[in-house]
Amino acid sequence: MSLFSPANDSLNVVILLMPDSSLMSLASTLDTMRAANRISRRTLFSWRVITLDGEPAVLSCGQPIHPQGSMQWTMADTELQRDLLICIAAFHHEKHMDKQRLAGFRQFARGFSYVGGVESGSWVLARAGLLEGKSATTHWEDLEDFRDRYPRVEVRPDRYVVDGRIFTTGGAAPTFDLILYLIRSRYGHTLALEVASAFIYDGKAQADSPQPLVSLGALEQHEPQLSAAVRLMEAHLDSPLKTQEVADALGFSVRSLENLFRRRLDISPHQYYKRLRLQAARRLVVDSRHSMQEIAVRTGFNSLAVFSREFSHFYGESPSRYRREARSR
Repeated sequence: MSLFSPANDSLNVVILLMPDSSLMSLASTLDTMRAANRISRRTLFSWRVITLDGEPAVLSCGQPIHPQGSMQWTMADTELQRDLLICIAAFHHEKHMDKQRLAGFRQFARGFSYVGGVESGSWVLARAGLLEGKSATTHWEDLEDFRDRYPRVEVRPDRYVVDGRIFTTGGAAPTFDLILYLIRSRYGHTLALEVASAFIYDGKAQADSPQPLVSLGALEQHEPQLSAAVRLMEAHLDSPLKTQEVADALGFSVRSLENLFRRRLDISPHQYYKRLRLQAARRLVVDSRHSMQEIAVRTGFNSLAVFSREFSHFYGESPSRYRREARSR
């Protein structure tokens, strides 16, 4: 029987929490299950949060989370019901999961009926060989690098992907969607709606909804033309369109497009587009190992000199210095 088939029995979940993970990713995983238990008045989910070594995991916000055990201790627990293992990871996952620990994780994961990777947990699963020949996703910032690193994985830009006994999600909100999908498919639509309502969450996103670079919120519905313009810019970060080309694609005049951006965002389309590219560049500067030349190319700057000048003007220091300072914190 699939994890996502109708059932009445309880699921036992082990959450392997890596240091530098997102608190929201943990909450999206854990609190949805807690709410399902509370609303149904049954123990539909039981869980254990563990870390690699049993020590507290300090999350990206600086908050330490005290675990209920280590991976090794949990592996030795012969009484444990091994239904689902979820690995939550984010920054510096390769540093935290070295080759020796990765070998232990590979063995550990084999004992579970189902395995999930949240955000950079997808990278951990891929490094352990669990995604070979499978479809998967990860956070949108890393999709291109993930595809390059693991050519035998069918990488999708979806919010979450389920493939056999493995699932992967793109981050906190997609994980909320995934757990709601699990509750809905396993325990029924009514319970899933009540869980979503408890968090005042509309739950409209589908699994294959693309992960957006920019979350437009209410503007997506109330300003569909502006939304379309932003999505077009997102799709052409490495080869920026001219304002005239954006306007033409949407059937606008340049003046109408400029008026729309100034009225709703108080900025010109050209300035917004550059800001979008620089924000993407900043994430690559901080979170990737790409050279500055590569980052310049990926974000549509025609030379390293132009990129460095624009980055320095926007962020107040050169991209190289920005990277050094970010990594020294």
